[in-house]
Amino acid sequence: MGSRTAAAALGRPAAPGPRRGRNDTVNTNVVDIGGRAFAIVEAGSFPVELSETLEAQRYNPFDGTLTRSFTGHPHRDPITGETHAIAYDGRVWDAVRHVVVSATGRVVRDVPIPVEHGPCIHDCALTARFVIVLDLPVTFSMRAVLAGHRFPFRWNRSHRARVGLLPRQGRATDVVWCEVEPCFVFHVANAFDDRDGCVVLDVIAYPTMFASANGELDTLGRFERWTLDPSTRSVERRVIDQAAQEFPRIDEQRFGQSYRYAYTVSVPADGNPQLAGATKLYKHDLERGERRVHEFGDHHVPGEFVFVRADGGTHEDEGWLMGLVIDTANETTDFAILDARAFEAPPVATIRLGHRIPPGFHGNWFPSR
Repeated sequence: MGSRTAAAALGRPAAPGPRRGRNDTVNTNVVDIGGRAFAIVEAGSFPVELSETLEAQRYNPFDGTLTRSFTGHPHRDPITGETHAIAYDGRVWDAVRHVVVSATGRVVRDVPIPVEHGPCIHDCALTARFVIVLDLPVTFSMRAVLAGHRFPFRWNRSHRARVGLLPRQGRATDVVWCEVEPCFVFHVANAFDDRDGCVVLDVIAYPTMFASANGELDTLGRFERWTLDPSTRSVERRVIDQAAQEFPRIDEQRFGQSYRYAYTVSVPADGNPQLAGATKLYKHDLERGERRVHEFGDHHVPGEFVFVRADGGTHEDEGWLMGLVIDTANETTDFAILDARAFEAPPVATIRLGHRIPPGFHGNWFPSR
């Protein structure tokens, strides 16, 4: 985005608008909030509003209603139109916040939640009753800062692992904290309220994360279903798929509700963050306990794929999967479109881009206005 650093490197003016602190880099996700496109990042800069062509950019804290940090993974409730986030700030170690942005794009709720050690909370989840807070043992590390590492978070064995169930309109004292075995989660697939009063949460879970001194990815993630019982404050973990995978996506119209299908990207056995050698996309049928595989072939590395429901579609997988696939042999990228119901079939369309687009960042499909 139009940060001061990027503008200087490109020899063009930086994007206008109010900054929050010195680090104005915004590089994680692009989302539709209040009918406008915003580029966002966690723990730091204000969002950047983008024009329809993406050329015009300006820093915009939701028309002045956001006063502190935001997140790279907010989630829109498809029923209410509100966007929910759990936001943290690397300079604030004793609290995170539940932020709600209205359907018109203004912050209407910003509630602090006490924590310890400055946890890194990359994602969150919703159900009809709760916002889910992932307070897990990757926390701010002054030792990493003093050692000169740019990423200041490390595995913290002294930080208790817990998942918070915050009532949608509740305060911090209303959070039901459920203890879980130490682990870490970057990304959530979905969550929903079960009929017996429990909460079901599907995640990519890592046994540890950033445990080495240099902060490298040290374990592989697997697809798990967590069942949280508010009455016993406990979490039951079940492995859905043992294979290494990441970037879970669903039909966003099912977010916060019971659902059937999730789509994930394969990860190589060495955990390479560039996903080198990982050539598969997975489709999980969570009702039948089945997994289907789309194989892109040697030297073709898919990133996160986004599900777009077909116009007038009534079935949960009636639609398209869209994503970027790197051709590592030719250093090019294909924008590929799959039919989600004919998952193993070749793409129905591809658009060749003449350069390599690195994997690892997020995007979304916006319908025309």
